[in-house]
Amino acid sequence: MKNLVIYYSRKGENYVNGKIKNIDKGNTEYIAEFLKEDLGADLFKVETVKEYSKSYMDCIREAQKELDNGEHPALKEYLKDISEYDNIFIAGPCWWGTYPMAIFAAIEGLDFNGKKVLPIMTHEGSGMGHCEADLKAQISGASFVKGLPIHGADAAGSKEKVLDWARKNI
Repeated sequence: MKNLVIYYSRKGENYVNGKIKNIDKGNTEYIAEFLKEDLGADLFKVETVKEYSKSYMDCIREAQKELDNGEHPALKEYLKDISEYDNIFIAGPCWWGTYPMAIFAAIEGLDFNGKKVLPIMTHEGSGMGHCEADLKAQISGASFVKGLPIHGADAAGSKEKVLDWARKNI
């Protein structure tokens, strides 16, 4: 079984336990690395051509505008083919109740027929939001497992929780 993690992660200014703090590594990056180390998953880091603002407050305003307008930002690189993978983990932070629009840009046009999709979301209180319904609206032909919400401030210490969930579901 081959595993792929498609993820977006933000370092720098982030919302952490009710305060804006500067973090050296994005919360979702921890999750992706756990899956790579333990399951041998390949990683695809989603990066936008135009970076989001360094300011957290400006970033979330940009994210809300993208969401409201249904805009998929241009990415530095796109996946062309996921046929060699059985399990596709889709991981990202919760922005306005769903994944950043960059995640949707990354999965657009990919053939998910016969794949298992495993959603993971880092959050600061909103859980999975409506990201699972949003994925199902964009992806056809895949089976979905119940997603895993990880409190962002706890992401660095969530290895066992993430791996237990992953092992049970792949």
